Amino acid sequence: MPKLEQFAVILFTLRDYVKTPEDFKTTLDKVAAIGYKAVQISGMAKDVMTTEEIVAETSKRGLTICATHEPGADILDDTETVIQRLKELGTRYTAYPYPAGVDFSSEASLHELITKLDAAGKKMAAADLVLTYHNHAHELYKVNGKTVLRRIYDETDPAHLQAEIDTHWIQRGGCDPVKWIESLPNRLPLLHIKDYKVDPSGNADFAEIGNGNLNFPAIIAAAEKVGCEWYIVEQDSCPGDPFDSIQQSFDYIKTHLLSDD
Repeated sequence: MPKLEQFAVILFTLRDYVKTPEDFKTTLDKVAAIGYKAVQISGMAKDVMTTEEIVAETSKRGLTICATHEPGADILDDTETVIQRLKELGTRYTAYPYPAGVDFSSEASLHELITKLDAAGKKMAAADLVLTYHNHAHELYKVNGKTVLRRIYDETDPAHLQAEIDTHWIQRGGCDPVKWIESLPNRLPLLHIKDYKVDPSGNADFAEIGNGNLNFPAIIAAAEKVGCEWYIVEQDSCPGDPFDSIQQSFDYIKTHLLSDD
């Protein structure tokens, strides 16, 4: 099982609390006080703080920037700017966050996305950086018997595009997170650990780690086997204070998912 230092929280979960420099600092204080050792920069407008300020404030609190999410259009069409930003932040990893404007029922639209992902990832790899793909449920849409997500990985070079599997969205798309993880040996540096629950009417919802239905000991064990480096807590919406939710997730992680070493 992984060590505590490998677990991070994505700031997208705390996006309402990183809108000003002071809020960002207070949020980092709370994240560090809970016990997290790393953050993924996401959900934060780029004009809030400079990359130098972000690095200074995270470093001051002993927090590693494990990865980012960058706008998809920037990754595909302005890759050099993304490369420069990652270098300034001191992190190797980013993820293409969402296929905005892509029509998965159109072969031309899907082919264009896949081609651009591979090209952007090639540029990033040349700069010793890593592009990953963050999935939602609709990438599990099948085209001629194969899911879009499988096509994205099958039709790109692993040296150019890695994975940032999101456990909740894999489950919501009707697939098994463990099997998807197992299908990506040496291609899954980042894993979004996000639980999945249903309400009394059977509607799907997000949950704190351990408060839903996913088998996280099995998920983490599978991810360890394929070489995952970072386990990133994400909860798109929370029933109350999101800091309470990330605390609950952290408590479950400490109790159930850490190495004994």
